[in-house]
Amino acid sequence: LDSMRDRDGQKPRLVHRIDKDTAGCLLIAKTRLAASILTKSFRSREARKIYWALVPGVPKPRQGRISTYLAREESEERMRVARHGEDEASHALTYYAVVDQAAQKMSWLSLKPVTGRTHQLRAHMAHIGHPIVGDPKYFNIENWEFPGGMQNKLHLLARRIVIPHPRGTGVIDVSAPLPPHMAQSWAVLGLDATQYDPILEAPEA
Repeated sequence: LDSMRDRDGQKPRLVHRIDKDTAGCLLIAKTRLAASILTKSFRSREARKIYWALVPGVPKPRQGRISTYLAREESEERMRVARHGEDEASHALTYYAVVDQAAQKMSWLSLKPVTGRTHQLRAHMAHIGHPIVGDPKYFNIENWEFPGGMQNKLHLLARRIVIPHPRGTGVIDVSAPLPPHMAQSWAVLGLDATQYDPILEAPEA
């Protein structure tokens, strides 16, 4: 970001984060003021974030709500589901919906995290028995064979961000296309990325 300074010497600032291997939207503010306003919007949950993921099997029900507490494992490389009241355990809430499926073998999910915990979506999907395909930390299904024509990479996309504009007029609404490895998997499975996304109807809290 240092190389992107403007004429006044200000450099763009990250206002939120996504996991290292996650593709998709990442919002950057041009000024210190915009960064402050946008950061507050994320912290107050005014920002709506939608993710796409590919998982083995078909979750039941097809649309649902995952509410748990998450805490870091001792290794600090993963998050685990914790009990309310445990040290450093934080509440995590995610809505999910099946957009489409390839027979009963794999599902394309749309995910709406209400909270923003580390590895929240990855830990939540593993918790309900449908870990995200290609996840090196949370994919825990034994003897699962990777389908031919698909790459063993994390199939998680930060698909869309909708957030109030820092100037107070309108909203910022940005979407990201499938990264090459996910587009390849969609083609192999016969999934159409232009389908209606049912997660848009999920609650905001």
